[in-house]
Amino acid sequence: MRIRAAHDGELAALREIEQAAGEAFREIGMPEIADDEPLPVAVLAGYAAAGRAWVAVDDADRPAGYLIADELDGHLHIEQVSVHPAHARRGIGRRLIDHLPGTLTLTTFAAVPWNAPYYRRCGFVVLADGELTPALRAVREREAAHGLDRWPRVCMRR
Repeated sequence: MRIRAAHDGELAALREIEQAAGEAFREIGMPEIADDEPLPVAVLAGYAAAGRAWVAVDDADRPAGYLIADELDGHLHIEQVSVHPAHARRGIGRRLIDHLPGTLTLTTFAAVPWNAPYYRRCGFVVLADGELTPALRAVREREAAHGLDRWPRVCMRR
């Protein structure tokens, strides 16, 4: 697998990757997450145009996983990282994360095995409420408004 910038012509494939990866949530009693619509192609195009969308591609240059990030508090904040289940458990997600420089933040589900426990193994630590910046609090408020607080969530930093 090779990591490179995402191209406009493959943004629909990124949506397919996220949908396929999201099916695992159905198996653990979180069908609402599995059914959540991926970001529209137009939004993904904004990430690509800003240079904040990366793909892990196979030998045929087809995306197997992707990561998009926002700029938050002067650092990159991982908005989404997904790997197609056909390519799972090969270190692709970690390679995408490790491709990003500097301090990183993200928000995730606390108890889902491939969320917070996985990110801990990637070197992230959970931030206490008092450590959240106003920008991270705003992210959490948007997530809560979207219904994600139905399950415990955490902010993490590496």
